[in-house]
Amino acid sequence: MLRRVAITGIGLISPLGNDRDEFSSRLAGGHSGIARLPTPMTGRPGAAFEHPKTHVGAAVSFDPAGLFPAPRLRMLDRVSQFALAASAQAVRDSGLAFAAMDTRRAGVFVGTGMGGAHTTDDGYYTLYAQGSDRVSPYSVLMAMTNAAAAWIGIEYGLSGPNLTYSTACSSSAVAIGEAARRIASGDADVMIAGGSEAPLNFGTLVAWDALKTLATEDPEDASASCKPFAANRSGLVLGEGAAMVILEEWQHAHARGAHIHAEFAGYGLCTDAAHITRPSVEGQSSAMRLALESAAMQPADIGYINAHGTATLANDAVETAAIKYVFGDHAYRIPVSSTKSMHGHLLGAAGALEFAACVLALENKFIPPTINLAVPDPVCDLDYTAGHAREAAALRAVMSNSFAFGGTNAVLICRAA
Repeated sequence: MLRRVAITGIGLISPLGNDRDEFSSRLAGGHSGIARLPTPMTGRPGAAFEHPKTHVGAAVSFDPAGLFPAPRLRMLDRVSQFALAASAQAVRDSGLAFAAMDTRRAGVFVGTGMGGAHTTDDGYYTLYAQGSDRVSPYSVLMAMTNAAAAWIGIEYGLSGPNLTYSTACSSSAVAIGEAARRIASGDADVMIAGGSEAPLNFGTLVAWDALKTLATEDPEDASASCKPFAANRSGLVLGEGAAMVILEEWQHAHARGAHIHAEFAGYGLCTDAAHITRPSVEGQSSAMRLALESAAMQPADIGYINAHGTATLANDAVETAAIKYVFGDHAYRIPVSSTKSMHGHLLGAAGALEFAACVLALENKFIPPTINLAVPDPVCDLDYTAGHAREAAALRAVMSNSFAFGGTNAVLICRAA
């Protein structure tokens, strides 16, 4: 028999704030964390490095110097700094004392799409632009994709399963879903799970710009550049940050008197196996159906969907069709929103940040809005909670969609505790 899974801690470093309460407040208030990127964004000399073609992003306000001693900081890429800071918040929120438990029963699952992208970018600049034949001796340790998960495990002495998932934009949703499965099956009692991403460097932005998927800057207001489900949407806005949750076996949490934010209820995972970038109605709808089956829920049980909602022409239309396919006529009665309109697209960390948004919406009984949706697309005709949040006193279960380049689709469901 599968065990129940509680969510007892939430930690966030995000474009909407660096703690749970600030993030929740700004999410409910419809604030935007998107802005014009600084020029020059790299701090490097030379016109070629002053600014990529992309002018907007969702950056975090974050000073690592006060969080890590200098010797350790030299070994941490920005992606690991975010992950450690978010994990520390989540652990504090949960009230867990790892020293008092069997740490072989606790583990870490982290999702990231790009790993230590800043270290990689800096290293190439040092080699090719500056003509040096040396880089930091910590370069490999900082850039490796599993660095964030490894550092979290070291920080808390957790000797249970420690894995990194890299499935592009669904990475951290997969990490959370797989961590919940470990607890449900009895392989672990506590898991730190989530994602981290730090893609706002020159090289990464140029590479994404070459894909022609990034939004053009809104001519009147840079903060309004991400327009999911709108007829005038022009693409995604890259963001950075991390979100971590503490997943805990239900009785384990109750026995220590923990506050339970919500119950982890369902997880659906599948692969399109069709195209490296093109979204699939079949794949997305299959993941949603699998999540509903996992949660033993009917479509009518879901009171809110946090859409993948990237603001690209293809994804928003396909996701709308997939929701209709799964939910039928009920699709028109479910509030849907894309919080990426506010915090941007955190790539591998997007699923974790949006799952945290779902948990907070469920606990605080509100529906987050889709901002910048002034010109609806007739093809995207669901209730996208345009402009402003709504109170939702009867909210009992929510769904979070994460779909990715490569075709890995992950859907998470949580229910009120």
